[in-house]
Amino acid sequence: MTYKRLSGKPVTDAQIQAWADEAETGYPVDQLRRRGRKPLGDGPSDVVPVRMDAELLQALVERAEREHVSRSEAIRAAVRAWVGIS
Repeated sequence: MTYKRLSGKPVTDAQIQAWADEAETGYPVDQLRRRGRKPLGDGPSDVVPVRMDAELLQALVERAEREHVSRSEAIRAAVRAWVGIS
């Protein structure tokens, strides 16, 4: 039997069984915990949605590209400078 596609390839019963066998042998917990984004501070972070008009967003994108940082890091740097935290 064939199920949905994963990365353009059909997922078969054989693939599902292979994944189940792999899961039953266990995964290295330390390796799994290192995945994901780096923490920003000592504790968990909050996501803060921000609305910007097209002109401001374009200026942000251009400056972030010039500085070789992400948009999020550029926004965090601007907020840190505004509130006086280094």
